[in-house]
Amino acid sequence: MKIAIAQIEALKGDIERNLNKHVAFIDEAVKQNVDLIMFPELSLTGYEPELAKNLATHSEDSRLDALQTRSDQQNIIICAGLPTKLDEKLFISMVIFQPYKQRITYSKQYLYPTEVDVFTPGNTPCVIAAGSLEIVAPAICYELSNAAHAENAQRMDATVYMASVLDSVGGVDADLQRLSQIASTYKMLTFMSNYVGCSGGYKCAGKSSVWNSDGQLLAQLDDKTEGLLIYDTETKFVNELYY
Repeated sequence: MKIAIAQIEALKGDIERNLNKHVAFIDEAVKQNVDLIMFPELSLTGYEPELAKNLATHSEDSRLDALQTRSDQQNIIICAGLPTKLDEKLFISMVIFQPYKQRITYSKQYLYPTEVDVFTPGNTPCVIAAGSLEIVAPAICYELSNAAHAENAQRMDATVYMASVLDSVGGVDADLQRLSQIASTYKMLTFMSNYVGCSGGYKCAGKSSVWNSDGQLLAQLDDKTEGLLIYDTETKFVNELYY
């Protein structure tokens, strides 16, 4: 199968315009015969905790129908982020669109210290059956720093670990090292999807990457350009596309 990670620059708090950008990236991924695409943390709003209360919604928001339609018509799994709410609680979530299936909402289980006053941690682990061979474990940013998250992914038979992040220029190198270690320790093909530009007051570092199950870096996008990184699990070929 072909797995893609998108590296984008978010438009602060603008769900509609960010949706249009997602659709454009998905359409390009479809041209490349991609089976699954993941976007960065809170990709549909940008990483904007102070705006989360007003932006928070739910997986069945009709604005998201365009992503479900793409998933259904093009047979592609789409993982996109936005804040969700339930009973006045806010969550950092990823909505997972699968062809002709109910949408899954995966909410970040391990929060960064600055997030705990705004968001509630999720409590439901998640893996995605992708194709006939791969089981994908999604991770949202700070979760990759908690060993329990990757350990649980391994217990759930994950073969692929995919981190959807906002990584700043100051923090990216440590996370790149952690993800390489996750790949080699748990023998999972590992990805990181990050922003470029600025979001949430951070200068975003890009460098969206893929590692093999030995922890070897296979490919990495640059630190300033939007693009797609596409990995073919059968041929082991990586394609880097910039926009």
